[in-house]
Amino acid sequence: MKPLIALTAAALVLTATSSADAKGCIKGAVVGGVAGHYAGHHGVLGAAAGCLYGRHHANERERQGQSQGQSQGQSQGQPAGRERM
Repeated sequence: MKPLIALTAAALVLTATSSADAKGCIKGAVVGGVAGHYAGHHGVLGAAAGCLYGRHHANERERQGQSQGQSQGQSQGQPAGRERM
């Protein structure tokens, strides 16, 4: 019963944050919470770790997308330092 309450509380806190801050966190928290629960009743710890990993992964993907967008803009004849809008 306690893990259910903890996961519900974590879900409420995560949904209260803005979508820009929570990118990747919710998915990671759900997966981490379930894995932590089955790995020894550490659902809250797993959810926290999953949230951190999910945000890290989302930030990495965003950086990759930005760097690919910049390299495509430069290869299409855009002068260096000028971004497309």
